[in-house]
Amino acid sequence: MSAGASPEFPEPVASRAPVYARNMVATSQPLAAQAGLAMLAAGGNAVDAALAAAMALTVVEPTGCGLGSDAFAIVWDGERLHGLNASGRSPSAWTPDYFAGLEKMPQRGWDSVTVPGVVGGWMALWRRFGSLPLATIGAPAAGYARHGFQVSPSIAFRWAFEADIHGGEGGFSEAFLVDGRAPRTGETFRLPALAASIEDIVATEGESFYRGALAARMVADARAKGGAMTADDLAAERPDWVDTVAVEFAGASVHEIPPNGHGIAALIALGIAERAGIGRRPVDDIDTLHVAIEAMKLAMADAAEYVADPHSLRLHPADLLDKAYLGTRARLVDIERAGDPGHGAPGPGGTVYLAAGDASGMMVSFIQSNFMGFGSGVVVPGTGISLQNRGSGFTLRPGHANTVGPRKRPAHTIIPAFVRGPDGGALMALGVMGGPMQPQGHLQLLLRTLVYGQDPQLAIDAPRWRVISGRKVAVEPGFDSRLVAGLRARGHEIVDPPDGVFAFGGAQMVMRTRGGYVGGSDARKDGQAVGF
Repeated sequence: MSAGASPEFPEPVASRAPVYARNMVATSQPLAAQAGLAMLAAGGNAVDAALAAAMALTVVEPTGCGLGSDAFAIVWDGERLHGLNASGRSPSAWTPDYFAGLEKMPQRGWDSVTVPGVVGGWMALWRRFGSLPLATIGAPAAGYARHGFQVSPSIAFRWAFEADIHGGEGGFSEAFLVDGRAPRTGETFRLPALAASIEDIVATEGESFYRGALAARMVADARAKGGAMTADDLAAERPDWVDTVAVEFAGASVHEIPPNGHGIAALIALGIAERAGIGRRPVDDIDTLHVAIEAMKLAMADAAEYVADPHSLRLHPADLLDKAYLGTRARLVDIERAGDPGHGAPGPGGTVYLAAGDASGMMVSFIQSNFMGFGSGVVVPGTGISLQNRGSGFTLRPGHANTVGPRKRPAHTIIPAFVRGPDGGALMALGVMGGPMQPQGHLQLLLRTLVYGQDPQLAIDAPRWRVISGRKVAVEPGFDSRLVAGLRARGHEIVDPPDGVFAFGGAQMVMRTRGGYVGGSDARKDGQAVGF
């Protein structure tokens, strides 16, 4: 561990109180939540709040996101849902031959970097739904970066962990370390280069990032370090407005962004679990737990095989969510024994999620990510732009839907979710940060809220499980020992998670009530649900 790092991960509090208000923002970092709330207080709407919080998170939680991130969003405008896919595409030079001789895609460096989509996503959301000036929305982020912010505990811990990985990379050290170390909890940290980049993005409405000065600096760094990204690759990038995909579950309608995201895994698992009889026993009962885990395994096996760029799919999402198909998958669940549908072992993640709702009824479910912590480890000198490593999400397996190719989106772990109630109106925006924990977290939160009636904070606070691979399952500290014994008796192998303290994610949730919203924020992170 780097000098000055906390020796142990900060223990989360046992629980928090749910927050009730007519206007609400829930994020994984308090300063970002306050940035969003300031937009609502200034007369802005839920999209303004989400954008301010998202921009601020690139500064105050750089361990999960940056200007080089990708993003997805679901917006309820008061009448209907709008999905946004702002995940970037691969450089045009990325043919399978480009990676010849490798067994798997690189995880670090420029050859893991696809074109960042988050800035384009911000601009698309603002142009369609924003009500405040872009300069107003970006001001909190630029202010935190230029004048400094105090680093919060779990982010300081993750920062020290990432410093050990990326500390030898010049751009990273220049932007994100202090005398060769990560900033400590409570230490004021400044990112003046990032402040200038945010201000440039705001002033040019994103043009600088894709076709101007910032784009030129990214291309120059790629060229200097042997990367393939070109000015044409950046200039061609566009986010896509998409329809959500959904399943009916527990009287509600659960919505996710369609592939290339893994949200469909959560939907498949919900459909299988319901058809396998979940809900007949109490929430913390061995039958409930076993069925949920088995449903998730089957869903993950399908997602691993079929999730890819929308233009490369071998099956339409509707085929995977077909009621008859879900019924056949549900019949594979053996209530007495753990199965092994043969999915691969997932890897770690680094992501931020936020939810917002305003008094008019507009709601936003938004997620952005650099993938593995600081992502590729590439930080463009003089800009503070840390770049994701989403290219590592491709496979080099010939003939697979997710095989690497030019101008192609890789399979993605980050997934925002949205729930419409029995009346068709907006009910809930939710998300769970943490790589492959995300669809598993969606399943667990939706079971607790929709089937068992728990409020968002109670559902978030409950100990979680996570499928690893085969019959291997990790359970969080504090899990009921009788349930653990019951899982072992049914053939589940209880193991330590591969990414330790980061294994069980961090959730944020905003739910409609008759008078406004109730929000919850995960104590596994530093965040808050705030409102007025």
